[in-house]
Amino acid sequence: MPSLSPSNSILGLRKAKHLLRRACFHYDRPTVEYFSTLTPLQAVEQLSLSTSNFWQDPYDSSINPQDGLTDGFWIHSGNPPSYYPYGQNRKRGIISGWWWYNMLKQNSLKHKLMFFLHTCFTISKDDGSGKSAYYYDYLQLIKFYSNGSLKTLAKKITFDNAMLLYLDNNTNNRNNPNENYAREFLELFTILKGPQIGEGDYTNYTEHDIQQTARVFSGIKTKPLRDTIDIDTGIPMGYVNVNQHDSDSKIFSAAFNYQTIQGGSTESGVVQEVDDFVEMIFSNPETAKSYCRKLYRFFVRREWGDDVENDIINPLSEQLIDLDYNLHSVLKTLLTSQHFYDEDNSDTTNEIIGGMIKSPIQFLTEIISFLNIDIPNPEASSDNPPTTWNTDQEDFYHFYWKFCHNTFFPGSGMNIFSPDSVAGYPANYQGPNYDRAWFSSNTIVARYKTIESFISGKNKILGILTNANGVQYYQNIRVQFNTVDFVANSQNISDPYNSITLVTELSQLFYCETLSPERLDYFLQTLNDLDPGYWSGAWSDYIINGNDVQVKTRLDALFTKFINAAEFQLM
Repeated sequence: MPSLSPSNSILGLRKAKHLLRRACFHYDRPTVEYFSTLTPLQAVEQLSLSTSNFWQDPYDSSINPQDGLTDGFWIHSGNPPSYYPYGQNRKRGIISGWWWYNMLKQNSLKHKLMFFLHTCFTISKDDGSGKSAYYYDYLQLIKFYSNGSLKTLAKKITFDNAMLLYLDNNTNNRNNPNENYAREFLELFTILKGPQIGEGDYTNYTEHDIQQTARVFSGIKTKPLRDTIDIDTGIPMGYVNVNQHDSDSKIFSAAFNYQTIQGGSTESGVVQEVDDFVEMIFSNPETAKSYCRKLYRFFVRREWGDDVENDIINPLSEQLIDLDYNLHSVLKTLLTSQHFYDEDNSDTTNEIIGGMIKSPIQFLTEIISFLNIDIPNPEASSDNPPTTWNTDQEDFYHFYWKFCHNTFFPGSGMNIFSPDSVAGYPANYQGPNYDRAWFSSNTIVARYKTIESFISGKNKILGILTNANGVQYYQNIRVQFNTVDFVANSQNISDPYNSITLVTELSQLFYCETLSPERLDYFLQTLNDLDPGYWSGAWSDYIINGNDVQVKTRLDALFTKFINAAEFQLM
């Protein structure tokens, strides 16, 4: 029977890996060994500690040819540049890389929860959400409320410049209503439809309710100069154009007990009107259930039965309401429960551990973390910002922008922070496949060629290019992984001479579950062929004579097999 009762036992390696995979985007061997000594509660509290940015602020060293000045920390400019020599896409790429780099540098539940909130209140950074600085503000907003109230976030996101533009509320006026944001706010962001009763009539709301919601949101506009600062978050936001707001009362349908929301005729009155409306939506138990179902699908499993609905989803939704929609606290209950660790169910046909396919961001970030791949430091000091790109900044930009952002993520079905629709990424909402959508004939090349790209230092996903002179080449990704150096490092493999130890310890790091004897033999053949003693001799020759040709060829093949195996696709 599914149980939210806390699991109090020491995690051990298997359950520690499970928690770290689900609660953050990556880990390394020392991290999983440390977490294996903790209880679930201790581990979740460790992952919940406050985080700080390793790369403080996005910085662009490009020179604006109009004035000869560096764009620099453009996001903090009270008067943003009117001209971007390399376009807004470059700026968005820098911001995206800034978020990803900070996520990569620490094991934090906040980053995972922040990305989850992005799937709940979706924008596309590249399609209709305005200036790059608006995207930065959006990230700051969902980060701020990753340990706060979902209900408060729903109020604040309504005034977010990126959201106002992305879903057209910027054009929503009292005499010319635009229902786009209102519709998505109900249908996708909060309460959801529920079963359809009739045309335009759903269990949880009606078309009439969408019209009334649009009236509540009318007159809320973007503020291009970003000089209207939210008092609670310190983040730039939109503003209320009172003259374009419908100040009459709004009467909702029977789905909301015909509740009336009093219209506001001043800026503070409109803000109060939005508050009253959101309170009405979030007082409905169906709103809490919709979030808990999303939470379960994101962190636990793609599908569930009535037992999980009754014993997990419903109690979590009640807790969510009681805690004024503090999602972090509810997630903590879930991540420390017996259910999360499969301790409440002997049925092996619906295992939670290893029961999900990794998202592209999880897949990529785990490879980098597991293999300790050295990523260039992109940070520019705010005390002494450079006027030109230094080597590390340029290498990071090329690695993240050209390889990760422009090649891997699109090829793997995840344009990061730019899903194809306002509904988000198909893996998070589109049944019956859900997370299975991450692995298909369309994404397999990007996933399989990633480790080859790291080993070679070349973009094998993009493939062979041809320059203006007709010369063919692979694009340099500015990062390279050396398999021999990794194995030679005593912190990674305890006994590199022993092929069984080498393969076993790699599998313990990479995979959710222990390898079967048959799978162990499969990987061992890569090192030994048919001679059990081959690897030991080859490694000795490398250590004594420095000849790494034989060991590198086999280790390159071994790591490629490990990463591309079905076991590594799971989490």
